[in-house]
Amino acid sequence: MELRHLRYFVAVAETTNFTRAAERLGISQPPLSQQIQRLEHEVGTTLLKRLTRGVELTEAGKVLYEDALIILKLSDAALERTRSVARGMNGFLRIGFASSSAFNPQVFSLLHHYRDKYPGVKLEPQEKDMSGLMTALSEGVIDLAFIRLPCERSKDFNVRVIDNEEMVIALPKMHPLSRGESVALSELRNETLITFPRELSPGLYDAVIAACVEAGFTPKLGQQCPQIASSLSMVATGFGYALLPASLSKINADNVRCLPIAGQTITTQVALAWRRTSQGKSAKHLLNMVSPGLESRAGE
Repeated sequence: MELRHLRYFVAVAETTNFTRAAERLGISQPPLSQQIQRLEHEVGTTLLKRLTRGVELTEAGKVLYEDALIILKLSDAALERTRSVARGMNGFLRIGFASSSAFNPQVFSLLHHYRDKYPGVKLEPQEKDMSGLMTALSEGVIDLAFIRLPCERSKDFNVRVIDNEEMVIALPKMHPLSRGESVALSELRNETLITFPRELSPGLYDAVIAACVEAGFTPKLGQQCPQIASSLSMVATGFGYALLPASLSKINADNVRCLPIAGQTITTQVALAWRRTSQGKSAKHLLNMVSPGLESRAGE
């Protein structure tokens, strides 16, 4: 039994006339009659009573008509859902985040815009360290990843920068230097620097150490935090100071003050990474939303 046979049958049942049904279907009457006969042969019973001025359903025909409406409705819905996913209007999009990039305002804005424009696409966020993100991206576990540059493994992917974010110094509010409008790194040469495991974000870790060296000293490293954002908790309890992307200063951490770095401008790049193989429509829609004015390049 083919779907077109059911469509033909429903048209005849609803118009009660082969001629009107043929006009509705855009075919001639003889082929329509032949297809209905084939359907009856396949079913093994008469579905339509042929009358002088039209047709009417038999008892078996009434049962098939009711089921045919359901089958055709489901078929049309399945076709539309499939087409919608192919157009990127429905489905899902798996997005990875480095812990330090999840708070970036450009990331928030981009995803908010995407959800407004494509509400039928379910976003599936996954937070991982940089190594985990690169592995998940290469293995197809995620479709896109918001990362921090520089990242050596990003050379294997397409990368588009979405923001250049300044670094700030996070100090305990009780620290004398927290009372100013900014603080120079050199003023903290004798203080303890709170860091995170380098594998979480190698590029960001190296940028922090390099900034201290540029300021004329090798930092005194203290206890490491399991996540970059948790550095604020360590600062709040007085374990030392931290260099963090400015967006992390938006986290509500009591007893912490974040200040600009005096005499130095230290930036870190937030970027969107994706595989060089063909992308689905959902991923392409998100990529198309990234401002064309921002630099686009393959793996840096």
